[in-house]
Amino acid sequence: PSVPRHTNRLINEKSPYLLQHAHNPVDWYPWGQEAFDKAKTENKLIFLSVGYSTCHWCHVMEEESFKSKEIGEIMNEHFVCIKVDREERPDVDKVYMTFVQATSGGGGWPMSVWLTPDLKPFAGGTYFPPEDGVHRVGFRTVLLQIAEQWKENKDALLESSQRILEALRHTSEIRVQGQESPPPAKEVMDTCFQQLSRSYDEDYGGFSKSPKFPTPVNLNFLFTYWALHQTTPEGARALQMALHTLKMMAHGGIHDHIGQGFHRYSTDQHWHVPHFEKMLYDQGQLAAMYSRAFQISGDEFFADVVRDILLYVSRDLSDQAGGFYSAEDADSYPTTTSREKREGAFCVWAAKELRALLSDPVEGATEGTTLGDVFMHHYGVEEAGNVDPVKDPYQELKGKNVLIVRCPPELTAAQFGLKPGRLSALLQECQQRLSSARAQRPRPHLDTKMLAAWNGLMISGFAQAGAALAEQGYVSRAAQAAAFLRTHLFDPDSGRLLRSCYQGKHNLVEQSAVPIQGFLEDYVFVIQALFDLYEASLEQGWLEWALHLQHMQDKLFWDPKGFAYFSTEASDPSLLLRLKDDQDGAEPTPNSIAVTNLLRAACYSGHMDWVEKAGKILAAFSERLQKIPITLPEMVRATAVFHHTLKQIIICGDPQGEDTKEMLHCVHSVFSPNKVLMVADGDNTGFLYRQLPFLASLERKDGKATAYICSNFTCSLPVTSVQELRGMLSL
Repeated sequence: PSVPRHTNRLINEKSPYLLQHAHNPVDWYPWGQEAFDKAKTENKLIFLSVGYSTCHWCHVMEEESFKSKEIGEIMNEHFVCIKVDREERPDVDKVYMTFVQATSGGGGWPMSVWLTPDLKPFAGGTYFPPEDGVHRVGFRTVLLQIAEQWKENKDALLESSQRILEALRHTSEIRVQGQESPPPAKEVMDTCFQQLSRSYDEDYGGFSKSPKFPTPVNLNFLFTYWALHQTTPEGARALQMALHTLKMMAHGGIHDHIGQGFHRYSTDQHWHVPHFEKMLYDQGQLAAMYSRAFQISGDEFFADVVRDILLYVSRDLSDQAGGFYSAEDADSYPTTTSREKREGAFCVWAAKELRALLSDPVEGATEGTTLGDVFMHHYGVEEAGNVDPVKDPYQELKGKNVLIVRCPPELTAAQFGLKPGRLSALLQECQQRLSSARAQRPRPHLDTKMLAAWNGLMISGFAQAGAALAEQGYVSRAAQAAAFLRTHLFDPDSGRLLRSCYQGKHNLVEQSAVPIQGFLEDYVFVIQALFDLYEASLEQGWLEWALHLQHMQDKLFWDPKGFAYFSTEASDPSLLLRLKDDQDGAEPTPNSIAVTNLLRAACYSGHMDWVEKAGKILAAFSERLQKIPITLPEMVRATAVFHHTLKQIIICGDPQGEDTKEMLHCVHSVFSPNKVLMVADGDNTGFLYRQLPFLASLERKDGKATAYICSNFTCSLPVTSVQELRGMLSL
């Protein structure tokens, strides 16, 4: 590579996204006081650009505008330019995205916002092409027009920005109204189910036509709805909707059939042509959803998908120190000599390429059949490519194939005169061969930033999979990642979580000069992960840390006046709004998870004020839960858990004893959305016994491992039979 002609301040940052822009001719600043002071001193507007390192349109805008010397000169002359990695600073992203959505009716990344020197937004959008087109004004024109406005109408702009900020404060406020109480579970659950049912795609699963997103929050809700309505037609439909969606996703092109894991979303109704980036938060949540599908159905198909996801994460998104990386990009160079990246280049195939790699004849099949014939038939490969040109406007996938399972295994086997068992082995051989061929291609960019929140989601995925599939290796991997968080993303002096750390030189983990403090989402996803990890491993140290973090979360984020948690602390003067997210998206909104965390924390500690707090969150969101619960399916699920009261399943026994292990296996094999599990091992000095003194009164019956099912610390009669325990769990 040639020596870069430009280098700006971003060269000193750790974020992979900011480093991608360190050689732009734009005089970029990171978000911080230096940039704010410059804007005020020079009386300049701020241009804020927010994105992330695996964002396709962020790359496009950089290539077209931020690498342009001429546009860079306009930006540097008229604006103080700030770059923000939205994954590093979700707080900054959320404030200005709230503005962009309110003023333009849409949002997305890259986000482009113009601010006054005191950080108030007055104009914004997303991607801008560099020059004017038939339907869109170009970035250069927008820059010059805004600079002119500031010169000619400064007072009007300042006044307008103040009005906008006041309006945003008013519309974004979520607080309890009067004496509101948590909404009734039945009505909220039923309305959410009906709304999801109406938007459900009967043919292909999922909840829209296109684009189509995995939405684990919807699936989690449906599993809980089924568990509470198992004997009704609505319950059966809820389960069918969830399982069919998961099956169609696993068969689709959104699932990487060669390299494992799931891409971000599908651009079409059929889960076929994806947006190819892979995000850690999707892998973590989908591993948990497929684990639940296996618990409920017993179908090995779902267990295999869990193993597939966790293989991908272990191999491609794991740091040697134990943490998990954030994402893999959608774009890459098609060959080692290519000068231009293309979306999906790493993952797609030409039919000719497949024929050459899979040319061996298949013994025992119809005469003349090759491995390629079998593979291409099964995965819908076409000679001219199988991507609809409508879904490929820039012709990046022309002549290429995105693999999608087009036939049930029995039909593919019958087509070539094969036994179904033989087909599985042949397809596996093809996949291994293609995986080796793909390894020769240039890999997409890997974002090696490690975020506490997303690591929490992935720890939950590994822990839940380990419990449901009885795979101790997955539990150990979850524990390794939790230990990584404790070492690298927790400050023992302050007792607080940090947001991010990075893979640095010589593959060592590095922290930025001024570490970013954890946000609400970091606390709720890590606390959830630690509870999941305790239930899978029975290591009480994880419980102790979870309860400590819950106390810290209450201190930093709780709103004592309006109830529920703010997304950010009160201490950052550069944040104009202190918001509460009100919609479950690619990840659940933190307050949704906080409700269940608080209920679990109360069960493990006896602190009943946490139950009261959970109720106050539901009260604060009551109006939204009753009117449009489909926007908060995870909080609707939490409403049901709140009203049904968590069951404490307590097993008295030696954790290493076979009888105790049998009972634990029984508990882990049944999907029960309103349970917490603990083992009373007889050690009265242990953490759990100190938290819950009543455990000392529970005894083993006839010297055997004994289960008690308790509600609000009142326990059932003891049970020593696994069959009896299974029956009680499924009630």
